[in-house]
Amino acid sequence: MPYKEYHLTINKQGCKVKKANAQKAVKVFSTKYSALQYARKLAKNQKAELVIHSSDGKIQDKRSFGNDPCPPKDKR
Repeated sequence: MPYKEYHLTINKQGCKVKKANAQKAVKVFSTKYSALQYARKLAKNQKAELVIHSSDGKIQDKRSFGNDPCPPKDKR
């Protein structure tokens, strides 16, 4: 199964939810909250990784809803 990733970005046009390496946004929202709700559902249904960016473009948070390509190591 191929690895899927979605990005939530913020710019002057609004909050965008995009598939990784895509030119166009899947959907554009006026608030980050509504974009996050949609992106979370989308990533969960697609069993994908969600990368949330802050307004300056830096990665703010990552959430994995499927097969994590870099799972955490067990600390035993």
